[in-house]
Amino acid sequence: MLSHVLRHLTGLSRARRATRLQFLLLGVVVGTWGTHIPSVSARYALTEATLAVVLLGVAGGTVLSLLIAGRIVGKLGARKTVALSGLAMGAALGSVLEYPDFAALLAGMLVFGAAMSLFDVAINTEGSELESLGSRPIMSNLHGMFSVGGMAGAAMTFALLDLGVAPRAQLLVLGAGVALTAYAGSRFMLETHASHDESIVHFAWPKGTLLLIGALVFAGMTAEGILYDWSVLYLKQDVGMAQAYAALGYGTFCAAMALARFGGDALRARFSERAVLGIGAIVAAVAMAVVLLAAIPWLSFVGLALTGAGLAPIAPILFNAATRVPGVSRAAAIASVTTIGYSGFIVGPPLIGSIATATSLTTALYCVVLAAGLVAWGARLVPDKAGSPR
Repeated sequence: MLSHVLRHLTGLSRARRATRLQFLLLGVVVGTWGTHIPSVSARYALTEATLAVVLLGVAGGTVLSLLIAGRIVGKLGARKTVALSGLAMGAALGSVLEYPDFAALLAGMLVFGAAMSLFDVAINTEGSELESLGSRPIMSNLHGMFSVGGMAGAAMTFALLDLGVAPRAQLLVLGAGVALTAYAGSRFMLETHASHDESIVHFAWPKGTLLLIGALVFAGMTAEGILYDWSVLYLKQDVGMAQAYAALGYGTFCAAMALARFGGDALRARFSERAVLGIGAIVAAVAMAVVLLAAIPWLSFVGLALTGAGLAPIAPILFNAATRVPGVSRAAAIASVTTIGYSGFIVGPPLIGSIATATSLTTALYCVVLAAGLVAWGARLVPDKAGSPR
């Protein structure tokens, strides 16, 4: 009996470490992609309008994948889904500068978006299962690893560009590394999920309080996704930084978000989750407004750091709040808000390109301020630890 318990605990420990690694890898992919968007723009001679089309291709792949992600994860399991989507994601990232023309680039971006969203749904499903089996919260820590990965991807880009390493070589090597690491790490994830629930197989639009939570996750992750995809170009083009230093500014945003997420569980234990969520969103909105109004390099670094810290609690808190909605299984709630949130994470950035084309990139980035403000307003309606909102 004791040996069985020990094997169970050892298996959970290995699976938690493997899942942290997968969140880290996804962050590295997003961070690298975000800091290499100027490389893609330069390689294919894109305007803001055509760059928006490229980002829309990523969004299209994401939306198409989300329609079947629950069914795939339900049939294959999170472990196999991570292995397959990780291989596809790494291959797509590595080849992003290798396409012969714009049409091929768009097709590749569809695959890239689909692979990332499928990978994301699978690792969040695994994290939810591990939290349930281990009887202790880990989602904030997992999302912290994602932020560390984003910071690492940006830092690597900064260092390699500063050393004169060609973007094509960077992406080829990193894409191969991501694919192999995701596949190897998946071998230590849970083979099956004990709390299997048929409701996780098919994605369904939520209703009532769960719909509200999904909308707030959408707003928060839209703001986050915009900064991942457009902050480097903004710092380079509108603030006047060199690309290497613009990537460092992006890394500052990711670092602040990671630190705030690693401290998120302690804050939730001491204060109301509504208060943490609302105050963080207000800080993010004010800080981003200052960045855009001032357009001063050192102030941009400080403002992006505060924006990252303010946005950090949104996803972990709202994912946990979703599990407290009456009449909805924990797995189904996590799946719903994850897929809706990831839609915002990917769909938001292409819209910025359209707004930037009609006005300016600085004006378009005020969408981050608006999105954070919406989260601050809606925080009071989110079910707190004590139960449903008053």
